[in-house]
Amino acid sequence: MPTHAKPAPGRLRIIGGSLRGSKLQIPDVPGLRPTPDRVRETLFNWLMPVIPSARCLDLFAGTGALGIEALSRGAACVDFVETDAQLAQLLRANLQRLKQDAHVYRDDAEKFLATPGARYDIVFLDPPFAAQLWSPVAQALLRHERLQPGAWLYVESPADAPPELPAEFAPHREGRAGAVRYALYRRSAKL
Repeated sequence: MPTHAKPAPGRLRIIGGSLRGSKLQIPDVPGLRPTPDRVRETLFNWLMPVIPSARCLDLFAGTGALGIEALSRGAACVDFVETDAQLAQLLRANLQRLKQDAHVYRDDAEKFLATPGARYDIVFLDPPFAAQLWSPVAQALLRHERLQPGAWLYVESPADAPPELPAEFAPHREGRAGAVRYALYRRSAKL
């Protein structure tokens, strides 16, 4: 499986919506792979018709760039889940600085999903590649009924090893950026 060059600590910018141009810090944390600007722009062009008023979940949030981009573009709410204490604290600080009301849960993604809670319209799933959590987390989203019918699932994975997802997720669109494959899936609207 390919490894990715770790980006240098620095800043990442929000590329669209009400927070356009806002900067997020990128700390020096092993395994952190913020979604590049070009990929985020493509993803949010795909999601443009469904982002307004959507309830979103940013699993393995890291810098929170995907969820904050969703808030910037009109999502009703975003819940962020991140296990790393430093990243969770930085994410809370960025949300407060940007005056965004959102919840940051410092928790394991599968444990979070097992707790009764909201059903989401859009889920961003970008776990550490080495952990290979795409399939278990996608199954947990279904098993714990955390998705709306017709929900969207965004997945980042190695370009040479697309994840095996439950059949209920139909591929919608995909692209590649270097060693990363990014793809948008749609959950079957049938319950």
